[in-house]
Amino acid sequence: MAKRSHKSGKRRVRAGGADAALPALSSLSDLPAFSDLRPSERQRSAFALEADRVVQAGEAGREELDLGCVVRLDRGFPAVVTDHGVYRAEFAASLTKGDDNSRVAVGDWVCARLPQGHDMGILLRILPRESDIARWKGGSRGERQTLAANVDVVLVTQALGPDPISVERIVRSAVIARDCGAGVSVVLTKVDRAGAPMLERDVALVRDVLGSDVPVVATCAGANQEDSSELAGAARDCGVGWGEGDVRGLVPPGTLAIVLGESGAGKSTLLNALLGRDALQTGAVRASDDMGRHTTVARRMVALPGAGVIVDEPGLRSLPLVGHERGLAKVFPEVAQAALSCRFRDCTHTHEPGCGVRSAFEAGEFSRARFDAYVSLASEMRSSAKTLDPDVVL
Repeated sequence: MAKRSHKSGKRRVRAGGADAALPALSSLSDLPAFSDLRPSERQRSAFALEADRVVQAGEAGREELDLGCVVRLDRGFPAVVTDHGVYRAEFAASLTKGDDNSRVAVGDWVCARLPQGHDMGILLRILPRESDIARWKGGSRGERQTLAANVDVVLVTQALGPDPISVERIVRSAVIARDCGAGVSVVLTKVDRAGAPMLERDVALVRDVLGSDVPVVATCAGANQEDSSELAGAARDCGVGWGEGDVRGLVPPGTLAIVLGESGAGKSTLLNALLGRDALQTGAVRASDDMGRHTTVARRMVALPGAGVIVDEPGLRSLPLVGHERGLAKVFPEVAQAALSCRFRDCTHTHEPGCGVRSAFEAGEFSRARFDAYVSLASEMRSSAKTLDPDVVL
């Protein structure tokens, strides 16, 4: 293997047949240190086993092997942080053959090799994930796309405005998060566009669907002091958190979070406020449809001062629900419990006799909003499953 250097400040790679420049790691700020991240005992054990295998096979010396975490992906090229520092890595041949252990994501813990005298490492093995925040990508023969691995909590961002919000996207993100093994918090952004009365209504909508156990924080990065004071009081009156300080509280030290939201939801603006400076690019929202443009390109981790680490994820236009029934049951446990008493196993909870869900709703066991959300998302997942090719395994 030839030695590589960073003399130009950027690394040239072949992407789609054309040269593309990767940012030099020395030029990147806010990447987490190895001590900011927490591998599980299962991942430490898996690394030890893989390291022993590599050494015994004569593939590398033990001093060349690192337990590392993928903190950034630029055009598919990972940056790995270890207790020796951070370096770019290529994939070992065993990871390019397309087996179940071949797709790396930000947040993955890996066994990496850094040969003596080289600045480019080699990913040898992706270690078992404790959580896998994933969405369905593609049509009938699509696949689950991992957005981030080993995440502890998903921060669902929703921009407010003069009209009441639709909580459908928030609930959809919550179902995916819970299905994938992470907790959920909601961050309402751009509250200054809504005003105090609308904030109260929007918070009530979120609470009505998700319940009071899901943490909610309202923010308005960039609002003037007078407006912020009024809105902070309104947030306290609603019983929700306020401002960047309370958002940091959702991500304590040692915690890994991911921010999910549509383009224009204010994710990058929020992260800039959490960092205390304009470190991430932001973009305008189109007046025609109130949608934003993609400003985040690379998937990367950002270390928050005095708090944990956040994965900055490009805005997602869609979050189809395919195979997330477990997450639906976790978000709506009392509705899922009522469904067990339905007379028919394939009950749609709309018209069938002996429906336990409708009976429980009519008895006042859960709200209309929770009933409607559960029935709608369950119907979507049933329809999605029917469209998949028979040989696709969820």
